[in-house]
Amino acid sequence: MADAMLETIGLSRRFGGLAAVQDVSLAIERGVVHAIVGPNGAGKTTLINLLSGDLKPSAGMVRYKGRDITAWPAHKVAHLGIGRSYQKTNIFRDHSAFENCRLAAQARLPGAFDMLRPARSRADVLSRARQALEQCGLADRAQRRAVDMSYGEQRQLELAMLLASEPELLLLDEPLAGMGPEESARVIDLLKRLAATHTLVMIEHDMDAVFAVAERITVMVNGSVLASDTPAAIRANKAVQEAYLGEAVS
Repeated sequence: MADAMLETIGLSRRFGGLAAVQDVSLAIERGVVHAIVGPNGAGKTTLINLLSGDLKPSAGMVRYKGRDITAWPAHKVAHLGIGRSYQKTNIFRDHSAFENCRLAAQARLPGAFDMLRPARSRADVLSRARQALEQCGLADRAQRRAVDMSYGEQRQLELAMLLASEPELLLLDEPLAGMGPEESARVIDLLKRLAATHTLVMIEHDMDAVFAVAERITVMVNGSVLASDTPAAIRANKAVQEAYLGEAVS
């Protein structure tokens, strides 16, 4: 697709005799929230790992802005402007929220950890860290240690760290996992705000959240794409209902 920001063509990953992802061809359009859903074992996280460079494919291609990035390592993919979160929070627990974001902002820069230039002297790094915390509603938590924050705040902090690295595309692996209703509502609001300025690809099991946020939904089953369409079309798709959604969206 001409307007695809991220594209896969026949993407596959095998682990021995198991095809975790099989012949997946997807187009992630710029500025769209694209949810990837499916039952446990469907291959969703493996697909995200292939997109982020955490895994190399067995076959197929990944293109970002028309550029072939198949099998690029994760650090090179990140420097292109693709940020990735994980199912488990990936933060520096003994550092403050601000220091977490400062380190994330610093890591994106050339010569990021040049010992001859202290990071605290870089106004651009400090400004980006503050802005990311503000975007994620954590400005008043800037000096709080990550370990002392609630689980929901830690998930927000992880998103802030992604934003501090200035990505254009966010790969989010279950951003609502383990949250209660109130924390989930806050993060859903945050995702809606981020959608105004970023392209989002998200794995999520909370289908109410998916239908509230996503503009495109891909359903995976047994490593393959069962359907990829608008939320309304996915909701009405009989094969999807039988394989995954069931009566929850009928």
